[in-house]
Amino acid sequence: MIAIILGTKAELIKTMPLMKELSRRKMPYTFIHTGQHSLGELCDDFNIRKPDIVLYAPPKLSSRFMVKTHKAIFWGLTLIPKIRKVLNKLQPDFVFYHGDTLSTAAAALASSTLLGKKRWLNGHLEAGLRSNNLFEPFPEEISRRIADRCSDLLFAPSKLSAENVMHLKGRVYMTGNTVVDGIQECLKIAKQRKLPVIKGKYVAVNIHRHENIKSRARMTKIYNIIKEVGLPMIWPLHDNTKKQMAKFGLWDKFNQLNIKFSPLVTYVEFLWMLNNATYLITDGGSIQEESLALKKPCILLREKTERIEGLSTGLNFLTKLDLEYAEWMISRIEAGKVNAKKFVNPYGDGSASKQIADVLEKMK
Repeated sequence: MIAIILGTKAELIKTMPLMKELSRRKMPYTFIHTGQHSLGELCDDFNIRKPDIVLYAPPKLSSRFMVKTHKAIFWGLTLIPKIRKVLNKLQPDFVFYHGDTLSTAAAALASSTLLGKKRWLNGHLEAGLRSNNLFEPFPEEISRRIADRCSDLLFAPSKLSAENVMHLKGRVYMTGNTVVDGIQECLKIAKQRKLPVIKGKYVAVNIHRHENIKSRARMTKIYNIIKEVGLPMIWPLHDNTKKQMAKFGLWDKFNQLNIKFSPLVTYVEFLWMLNNATYLITDGGSIQEESLALKKPCILLREKTERIEGLSTGLNFLTKLDLEYAEWMISRIEAGKVNAKKFVNPYGDGSASKQIADVLEKMK
C-alpha cells in the first residue's frame, strides 16, 4: 500500500496524474491531507476521491497563514508527530509527498529514520529543484532541501534537478514532471466541458509569492511593471495578495489599470485561461512549467527561480523586478517578436506518472 501525503492545491494538481495511474493499475493508496489548503473542490474537478485521512480542518480562505511566517512554521512542526502516528498505524510500503511546502517538509521528516525505524520507503515527487538561495523563494527552498535529504526515492522532473541530488543517499529517477501529465488531462476536461474561450488578446496575471507580497517596495515595483502592459489583464486574486495591496495603499492604483480581478477559479478553468492568453505574468513556480507546456511567453516577477531550465527555452523571462528589462520584454512580446520556437520541454512529454508507477511495480 502507498501513503500519499499532500497539503496544497499545487501538490494535488501535480500528484493527481499519479493517483489516476495507480488506480488504473489497481495499486492501492491512502490519501492523507494535512489541511494546508482546501482540496475538496479540486478533487471533484479531477474526479478523484477525497482524502481518506484529514489531519487538520482546511481553511476557508485561499491561505491558512495570511503571510504570518511564524504561524506557518509552528503549524508545520505540529504536523510531524501527527503524520508519524498515522504512518505507524498504516504501515505502508511507500510514502510519497510532493514539492516544497511546509506539508512536504513535515511529511519528509515524519516518514524518515530521524523519528526511528520504519518499514516503508519514502519518496519525494519533484525532487532536486534549486534556486540556490534560501530566501528566494522562502520557505520553499528550505522545504525542498529537507525533503530531498530525508528521502529514499528522489523523482526528479528534469536532467538538471536530477544532477542536483545525485550526491544524496536516495535513489534518483529522472521521470519528467507530472505537471505535464496533469496539463494534458485538464485540457481534455476543459474541452469536454466546452469551457468558453475569452475573445481577443489578454494577459493572465497571478501574483502571490510571500517574498513579494510582504514587501511594500516589491509590490510597488510590480505595480510599475504591470502598468506597462498594453493588453487587457485577467487576474484571479488570492486573499493574502489583496490584503497586502490594501495594506500598502496600492489596491486603488491596481484597480485603475486595465485589469479584471476575479475570485480564484478551479484549476481546469485557470489552465484554460492560461491556454488562451497571449502571455503570462507571474511570480509563481508551477506556472513557469505550465507556460512551457502551453508554449506561452511568461514574464517572471522574481529575483530568483528554481525552474532554471525554462530560462533557456526563449519563453520564460526572469525580470529580477527590473522595470526597464520588464518593460522591454513586455513590448517585445506585445509586438509579436517573441514566439514559441521549437524546443524539447525540459520537464518531459507527459509520461512521468507512468514512469513513477513503473518504478514502484518493479520494487514490489
